[in-house]
Amino acid sequence: MAQFVFESDINNILKLDAPITNGPLARWQRKAKENNGATGSLSTSSNVSGLSPMKATNRSLNTSKLTPSKTPGRTKTPKSSKCSRVQGTPSKAGADRYIPTRNAVQMDVAHFLINKENDQENESPTKKEQQKSWSLNLNGYDVEQAKILRLSGKPLCAPEGYQNNLKVLYSQSTTPSSTKKPTRYIPSMPERILDAPEIRNDYYLNLIDWSSLNYLAVGLANNVYLWHAESGEILPLVQLEGQEDYVASVSWIKEGNYLAVGTRNGEVQVWDVERQKRLRNMVSHTVRVGSLNWSSYILSSGSRIGEIHHHDVRIAQHHVATLTGHTQEVCGLKWSPDGRYLASGGNDNILNIWPSITGNDAACQPLHTFTQHQGAVKAVAWCPWQANILASGGGTSDRFIRFWNVNSGSCLNAVDTRSQVCSIVWSTEYKEMVSGHGFSQNQLVIWKYPNLTKVAELKGHQARVLNLTLSPDGSTVCSVAADETIRFWKCFAVDPAKKKKMAAASQSSVLHHGIR
Repeated sequence: MAQFVFESDINNILKLDAPITNGPLARWQRKAKENNGATGSLSTSSNVSGLSPMKATNRSLNTSKLTPSKTPGRTKTPKSSKCSRVQGTPSKAGADRYIPTRNAVQMDVAHFLINKENDQENESPTKKEQQKSWSLNLNGYDVEQAKILRLSGKPLCAPEGYQNNLKVLYSQSTTPSSTKKPTRYIPSMPERILDAPEIRNDYYLNLIDWSSLNYLAVGLANNVYLWHAESGEILPLVQLEGQEDYVASVSWIKEGNYLAVGTRNGEVQVWDVERQKRLRNMVSHTVRVGSLNWSSYILSSGSRIGEIHHHDVRIAQHHVATLTGHTQEVCGLKWSPDGRYLASGGNDNILNIWPSITGNDAACQPLHTFTQHQGAVKAVAWCPWQANILASGGGTSDRFIRFWNVNSGSCLNAVDTRSQVCSIVWSTEYKEMVSGHGFSQNQLVIWKYPNLTKVAELKGHQARVLNLTLSPDGSTVCSVAADETIRFWKCFAVDPAKKKKMAAASQSSVLHHGIR
């Protein structure tokens, strides 16, 4: 009989139609009870409990005729009930659990904070010790104990006596990156190109010069032309009469109103640009004059046989001194800015430093004679901010640029350019210089002084660069080459805050009334 009793119990348990009397009311039962009235009588609840879920739902809809809300079964609760739900406590027994709403940003922040804390906690002691040792070796102190950002006070310094083992990789005098000035832009292409037909491809000649009045003088064959940089006007100034004669050198006086011209026949002419008139024709050389340079009223000229003549253009007997320190042609000639020294370079690979003449000193001897160059010394240029510093460049057999202290007679430095050095000019705006080269790149190189690092290389000429000259404002370098072109490179931009506007015309020179 027991098996029949067990079987009957199992059947009673599996019956879903029977009401569950020992548990809380189902949701549909609670809803039907709330909609049928607030009497709360036992008879109503018993009737509702005997209905199926679908029937109870239909009854509630038919009796109330209300549209259900977005969440079925959610009804308005008293204010006190809402407060209890916000605190996480259900309003009454059997109510739904309250789940607060959180947006995605809050979840991401919470996830990040949890992972960050876990990472710091899980960091191994070995890793911390390794980072600490690195910090001590590189900085001299533990970074964890130092404030990287401070509102006030000074940053921590290395302990006394500490030496950085990696100091060979870092320069103590290096400017911090935050205070370094940005590198200026140097155009790689010329700003302007002019034709120079029939220019002589002769390494020993000096055929261009730029005046303080912004006129560029160019010697082409037996003519001298002037090009005004502001207006672009071209003015023919000189035309030599001899068929075999040609212009070998040109040089402006400092004031820019007189131009000296050296010829193949050994003449030295002085021209007044304003009146376009030849003032003097000084004949003291017997061969061509390939180099000229002014020092106030003294005009120095170098000839093909190695002689240097001083001409005092104020007097009739202009030839006042002869310097004989070279055995071959004088191709480089420059007076120092203060007028104390004259540098002369020759095809005999010799660089001489001469003192300024006093009176009629015909037996002048050089102060220094430098023989380190192994090629012709045509490129000579004085430093504009250090009057005792001279730069010189050698020809194809030498290819070196050397720097000299003429006070002590010592060579300060030298750099191998690996190409023929034809001309050198210093910048007046930056501590830099430009060199013009021949074989094999035919380029211009900008050098930083005094470390002699290359700032830029300017390429464009198809043949060797013969001469360089600087504009009066110091911003543009002019180069003339054997490819019969003149190119203008704006490589030294002028700072408008430091540079004043140049005067439209300089004062008339005292030589205006002195030259006969």
